[in-house]
Amino acid sequence: MARSRLLPDNFTLTLLAVVLAATLLPASGQIATIFEWITNLAIALLFFLHGAKLSREAILAGAGHWRLHLLVFSCTFILFPLLGLALRPALEPLLGKDLYMGMLYLCALPATVQSAIAFTSLARGNIPAAICSAAASSLLGIFLTPLLVAFLMGVHGDNGSILDAIGKISLQLLLPFILGQIAQRWIGGWVSKNKNWLKYVDQSSILLVVYTAFSAAVIGGLWQQVPLLTLLAVILACCVLLALALVITHLLGKWLGFNLEDRITILFCGSKKSLATGVPMAQVLFAGSSIGVLILPLMLFHQIQLMVCAVLAQRYARRPECDVIESKTAS
Repeated sequence: MARSRLLPDNFTLTLLAVVLAATLLPASGQIATIFEWITNLAIALLFFLHGAKLSREAILAGAGHWRLHLLVFSCTFILFPLLGLALRPALEPLLGKDLYMGMLYLCALPATVQSAIAFTSLARGNIPAAICSAAASSLLGIFLTPLLVAFLMGVHGDNGSILDAIGKISLQLLLPFILGQIAQRWIGGWVSKNKNWLKYVDQSSILLVVYTAFSAAVIGGLWQQVPLLTLLAVILACCVLLALALVITHLLGKWLGFNLEDRITILFCGSKKSLATGVPMAQVLFAGSSIGVLILPLMLFHQIQLMVCAVLAQRYARRPECDVIESKTAS
């Protein structure tokens, strides 16, 4: 029998296994240092491949839809932070300060790339616009997320410290991406043909970061800080945040007069947050501190958004073909 779309996928199950491994066998000392070096190389390779496989033609095809992109960016970098601040009176007493900071960090992150595009495609939305919007959100996040983290999480420091964080993130994430774009003319075809197994590079880099982060967190007493009831509270908080984001993006798309295809793109690109970008960024932004607690809400939100958006995408995909034709005609 096919696995229910409400059940975790293989990657999520592997992610849980890595957290369990870090809990039982955390890396420490020299081994932890080796893992950090390997992780940094894996992240650089991840963003190099992102640059190599992202088609410039597809980006240009969707770049002209500026109203849609402006709304998606506003939802990603303005709506989410405002929701995080508005929910503070309820979330901070419920979760505690550290996990609430993790929720704020989640709100500051860019949108996903692969899953936003995949769900838009499944739901028969505006795919070129989704590709452009998701890719631009990921790149903008390199510069906007450190600024939002400084504002939302009360990170006090001079402009030099913020610029230093942006510089480190650019060096680790943006530079490999640009090099990948440059190399696309030579390896782009090979990357596209081998995308089915190259996805394991994405997943492996995330798993490495999660293992390294949770190892340090476990040694620092993570699970003494996050008992079962608190974990359930974080899941509830993530569900509420996602529900608000989905409802608001849906209503904004309607109120601003976008057609159905565009509204689908806005829904899936404007309501999601990137685990693939968020975990490496946390390593840079919170260097020297335990990031296990900070990325826990992100890990939970990631799985919840995938399950909920899978159901929504299937629902949109089942609509009659005539609705799609009418939507294109209206645009």
